[in-house]
Amino acid sequence: MEMQDVAKELVAGCRAGRETENIDRLYAEDAVSVEAADMGQGREVKGREAIRGKHEWFSGMYEQVGTEVSDPMPHGDDRFAVIFDMKMKKRETGEIEEMKDIGVYTVADGQIVREEFYYPTG
Repeated sequence: MEMQDVAKELVAGCRAGRETENIDRLYAEDAVSVEAADMGQGREVKGREAIRGKHEWFSGMYEQVGTEVSDPMPHGDDRFAVIFDMKMKKRETGEIEEMKDIGVYTVADGQIVREEFYYPTG
């Protein structure tokens, strides 16, 4: 898959609630995921299973109320960015939180090899 195809599939999967399936289809086995802040699991994880674990942890903490996912924004032949505007309900308290992330993805050999998330940390 070309970088642009990977980017379009990632966005389509996020819009359709197929984030977990995206991991198996679009990510390299040894892909790296980096967070802007340590939320108790370290900032960086490596491998599909670890990335899947991050998704499961997040889903355990929050229920998705609404999400807007931008179209992918390419940066050269191997990277793209996506903006995520999310409205999430904290499962423990029922409190609604608005979150905005920017995901920057690096693609090599038709698969995502690195993702980095940027968001307010303070």
